[in-house]
Amino acid sequence: METVVQIHNKMNEKTWKEVLKWESYRHCECEDIKLKKFVGRPSDLSPTARMNTWMGRDPPFDRHDWTVDRCGKDVRYVIDYYYKDVQEDAGKDAERIHIHVRPALDSLESAYDRFMMKVSKPPWAGSSSSSRDGEHRYSNFVT
Repeated sequence: METVVQIHNKMNEKTWKEVLKWESYRHCECEDIKLKKFVGRPSDLSPTARMNTWMGRDPPFDRHDWTVDRCGKDVRYVIDYYYKDVQEDAGKDAERIHIHVRPALDSLESAYDRFMMKVSKPPWAGSSSSSRDGEHRYSNFVT
């Protein structure tokens, strides 16, 4: 059971870093971003996951909706968790998981953010994994 908890904690930490990448890219004015709540939705496919399964890809093994407090404004993120198709030893289970994080399409601002992320190059895109996992000024991960 301890191993499962460790893997879950590592996944949450990686997910938080991905959320912070979105927040730091477009919303640098707010330095007090906090995780307000999260909801596990393992039986609900996100629209993206549903489209991927229609194209023959494997569905995610889990989905979460995380709501962050961005200086008093609630912003929801959709997170799909997929197994990577790699052969690695069992000690690196958290590394075998691909985390797809993006703002939920709840507002025009979130739609704009997703569009801009596709058409522009964020500071961490195209760089090595070590720089992508670097420190962020937002470090208040709430469990």
